[in-house]
Amino acid sequence: MTRSLIISYQWLTGISDSVTGILLCVAPVFALQSMRLSAPADATAYIAYIGAFVFSVGLAGICGAVLMHRHAPVPALEMVWMLTALTRASVAIFVTKAVLMGQLDPTWIYVAAFDGLCVLIQTVGLRMRWLKDAL
Repeated sequence: MTRSLIISYQWLTGISDSVTGILLCVAPVFALQSMRLSAPADATAYIAYIGAFVFSVGLAGICGAVLMHRHAPVPALEMVWMLTALTRASVAIFVTKAVLMGQLDPTWIYVAAFDGLCVLIQTVGLRMRWLKDAL
């Protein structure tokens, strides 16, 4: 994968997760409506709390983009990819289980699919040494 494509991926995932996380923290109902997702009305405090974690994954993605721009050592970039992939895998598994058990609306499967796709990209990238080749 090319350097510019990896940097674009980092900025895209980092900014989208950061903005989503901020919105989930400060305006959880609006954020969910914007994503066409639903949650029980009494869950807004928990959704806002989850927003902090989404925001942190976004910041890690932005950190990865900055590291790429600065030609940081490959192990630093690989750590960002490994940790964000682990977090995203956890989210994908949890959300998929919750949808299958009827605990979350079926539209939440898109959240699991997006996180799962990022896990796939990053796992393949780590195994194929894309980050090393891009620097």
